[in-house]
Amino acid sequence: MSTVAVWAGVMLLGGLGAVCRLLVDRAVSSRVTVASGFPVGTLAVNVSGAWLLGFVGALTISPHVALLAGTAFVGAYTTFSTWMLETQRLGEERRGRLAVANIVLSVALGLAAAWLGQLIGRAL
Repeated sequence: MSTVAVWAGVMLLGGLGAVCRLLVDRAVSSRVTVASGFPVGTLAVNVSGAWLLGFVGALTISPHVALLAGTAFVGAYTTFSTWMLETQRLGEERRGRLAVANIVLSVALGLAAAWLGQLIGRAL
């Protein structure tokens, strides 16, 4: 695969991943109402992204396809920086328990999702 094709794929799939992140975050946030302001949309995006990356990582695919799917799409889909900013804001608003819950839930569910994605990917 040529360098130009890889970069074009990164741009296209990265853009698609970012749009999917926005759509999933909005859909989850509008359907799951959390009065406390817990960032459930970001949690859903990052946990589903961990599952997807685990799944893709377990498949036997070419390195270029893995780069495009894992780095371009999933990298743009998931969002570490938003997770950290939302956690910091919860702490700033003196909602420390929610900030800790955001960290613990994100890490625990993300690890479980990545493991499950790998299990499913290996089974195929």
